Amino acid sequence: MKNWPEPFNLVVCGVGGQGNILISRIIGRILTAQGYTVSIGETFGAAQRGGSVFSSLRISEERLYGPLIPEGQANVILSLEPMEALRQMKFLGNPQVRVLSNTKIVQPADVLTGKVTYPGIDKLKSAIAHLSKHAWFVPATDIALDLGSAIVTNIVMLGALVGSKTMPISLKQAEDEVRATIPDAQIELNLEALNRGYQTTLGADAA
Repeated sequence: MKNWPEPFNLVVCGVGGQGNILISRIIGRILTAQGYTVSIGETFGAAQRGGSVFSSLRISEERLYGPLIPEGQANVILSLEPMEALRQMKFLGNPQVRVLSNTKIVQPADVLTGKVTYPGIDKLKSAIAHLSKHAWFVPATDIALDLGSAIVTNIVMLGALVGSKTMPISLKQAEDEVRATIPDAQIELNLEALNRGYQTTLGADAA
């Protein structure tokens, strides 16, 4: 990763049930196959459906780092839910961080019961764009639903990450790892999701 920070710190976040653990492991395997050293920290304890969950990946050409990203040291945040992107930016963000976020809001239980309010997507997007160097907002859930399966939202976001060129991962490498990871019956759906996500950020201007 020429001219990139050492180590390179990636956060993959969302809520329980969105599949962020799967894509963090796919990313880790792709980079490991290229010769990078990758350590991954995962928050399984908060992974109940609807609860906050995130993975941290620390990527190096030199040595193995501990899996926990120091405060303010994230280089890229990939989020399956916009409030979770902002939540991670509070602790791990900095003025140079790049953010890719799904635009679909998942309201937590406290919002659904009326105990707290949840800001609208426009306010979330504005805050994320203001606090980051570059931000891409991807209608990943809408794309997944158009393909007939909301479950591939995470793979759409993986494609968006590849298309943004913020990581040393090619579309072919991602496709090959999807083929190696996903059950045969779901491969074509996931490849289409990957490619649709890739097209959303490829050459697109960030916010």
